[in-house]
Amino acid sequence: MPIEICTIGGFSECGRNCTAIRVDDEVVILDLGLEMESYIRHTQQDRDNVVKLDAEDLIKVNAVPNLHLISDWMPMVKAIIPSHGHLDHIGAIPFLAVKFPHIPIISTPYTIEVISSILKEERLQLSNELIVKKAGQKYKVSDKITVEFVHVTHSIPHTAMLVVETPYGRVVYANDYKLDMTPTLGKKPDLKRIKELGNEGVDLLICESLYAGEHRKTPSEAVAKQMLKDILNRECSDGHGLVVTTFASQIARIKSIIELGGKLNRKIVFFGRSLRKYLLAAQRIGLLEIPKSIPLLSRRQELDKMMRQINREGQEKYLIVCTGHQGEQRAVLSRIARGELALKLNSKTMCVFSCSVIPVELNIQNREKLERTLRSSGVRIFRDVHASGHASREDHRELIQMLKPTHIVPSHAGFGLAHHLRDLAVEMGYVDQKTVHMMEDGKRLVLE
Repeated sequence: MPIEICTIGGFSECGRNCTAIRVDDEVVILDLGLEMESYIRHTQQDRDNVVKLDAEDLIKVNAVPNLHLISDWMPMVKAIIPSHGHLDHIGAIPFLAVKFPHIPIISTPYTIEVISSILKEERLQLSNELIVKKAGQKYKVSDKITVEFVHVTHSIPHTAMLVVETPYGRVVYANDYKLDMTPTLGKKPDLKRIKELGNEGVDLLICESLYAGEHRKTPSEAVAKQMLKDILNRECSDGHGLVVTTFASQIARIKSIIELGGKLNRKIVFFGRSLRKYLLAAQRIGLLEIPKSIPLLSRRQELDKMMRQINREGQEKYLIVCTGHQGEQRAVLSRIARGELALKLNSKTMCVFSCSVIPVELNIQNREKLERTLRSSGVRIFRDVHASGHASREDHRELIQMLKPTHIVPSHAGFGLAHHLRDLAVEMGYVDQKTVHMMEDGKRLVLE
């Protein structure tokens, strides 16, 4: 029997990533993520937090993958295998893994550590075994399915390109990656293994396509570090308060911020629950060493106490790193801007957004509102001090050339963006709807 896939989530929209692969009477699920905008609207959380909620309610508001789409496959599921630790890839696990109580969840060290942190923080319990596999290792799910974890770079450590080996062919799942040859944390992508896979034969490539319409190669994280260096230096920042906000899971970026703050001889403080969670997870597995002098604060009382101290001693002596880069209403930066927390911002404050605005309406509106509020206090704003973690068109071209897949399915974008990867594939000789397939949530594809 041939391989069959069901594109459960992340194909009609950007988010709630989830793909099921069926081999005879066995199924593996790759990723089990949140659709962040629906989730934030439903919970009013910031985008790096998960709280305990009812799974069926989350399915109804399109915040998690609709597993009813594979109701006929559910008894056959043998493993859940996330590609990395972003919430749009793992955030639904606390709610949906209970539907598969006796199967393992298998992923890379940081991904499993983040999942464990979420479960512990929300006092959630799963009976699923959490299994750690490092990049370069394989896991035998059954006699028919083996999964290999191939190292790639992204905006979170320990991201893997998943390779599903079956008696009927090989599926490569590259659902978030970039080809960063000068990373600031961790190794370069394993191009040697990727080329080997291409020579061995790849039947299907499921590939993220968020920036497939950008005619470029995505800049390295080293570029983002240099952009930060151009701002976080004495000439630019002397006499000013420094507030930096970025993705809590962007450990390489945070490492650069800590290094640059140290060179300024400023006291570094971190504000926000999600920053604390992701940083402590990184420290526990040896990815990052956080100096003991740096406080990681998240409770209201300790936030206000430290902020009053900063007001007394002078902002110019501190580097503040906080949550709220997308303008989330309950994140620390928005609460500071609205005057709900003790820190006082003024014309001597520099606010650095080491991120891009994720291009969905909720984020765009929230960021515009936040920036208006900051400007009303005279704050100097530095936007887009950032390099994306997602591949652009020329990265995709390079990956396709290396893997030489027989079939391609664009993912992680919805039709409005995924068609750019289809167009690239057609340009490279693939045939629309014969060897490159535009899928929607809930659709199935049989590899003949």
